[in-house]
Amino acid sequence: MKKRTALVAGATGLVGKEVVKELCRREEYSEIIAITRSELKLEHPKLTNKVIDFNYLEGVHIGLADDIYCCLGTTIKKAKSKEAFRMVDLDYPLQLAVLAKKNNAQQFLVISAMGASPSSRFFYNKIKGLMEEQLKGLGLTRLQIFRPSLLIGDREEFRFGETLGAKVMSFAGWMLVGPLKSYKAIRAEQVALAMVEKALTPPVQKVEIHKSGAIEQVERTKTEAME
Repeated sequence: MKKRTALVAGATGLVGKEVVKELCRREEYSEIIAITRSELKLEHPKLTNKVIDFNYLEGVHIGLADDIYCCLGTTIKKAKSKEAFRMVDLDYPLQLAVLAKKNNAQQFLVISAMGASPSSRFFYNKIKGLMEEQLKGLGLTRLQIFRPSLLIGDREEFRFGETLGAKVMSFAGWMLVGPLKSYKAIRAEQVALAMVEKALTPPVQKVEIHKSGAIEQVERTKTEAME
């Protein structure tokens, strides 16, 4: 079986770093390339870290990666302005997707958000919705969109609102059943697992959207120890 090459953008983020760890465990992947703003605090024989300036992403040579994992994302507080937020959460993913198509990548997997809609009154959800809409228009070979609820995990920076919300959602999770199940907070490791598992699953259609409740249900098909 031909080994795969993965490229991960946003590998220092909450989900991105878990995606890198998950990929390193998988025998299906022989090479993992992580493009980051700052040096990645992880080493592995299969892992190559390229520190780049994302403002010049269009000129980056991403090589012949089979699977592109886009885990880019920020907050308005961290970005300092709506314009800077839009650049990270909309412009960069679109530029990366164009590169993926140009280099004949087999699939593009991206983290969006629950409630993403280009017509949303909430700026965050609107930008995520615009990202999804524009990615769909690129005609990628295969596009997988993941819409997790509030994420639980160890962030390098503290986000009071998200931390409080995640704790409340986690505590009250047992009450969220049926249609409300998608509102349960979800661990970053589970989102990463779902992304890799879905990448290794034959496509159902060219564009697949995975909601938080479905992401939570994904199970590991194979367990491998980190080298």
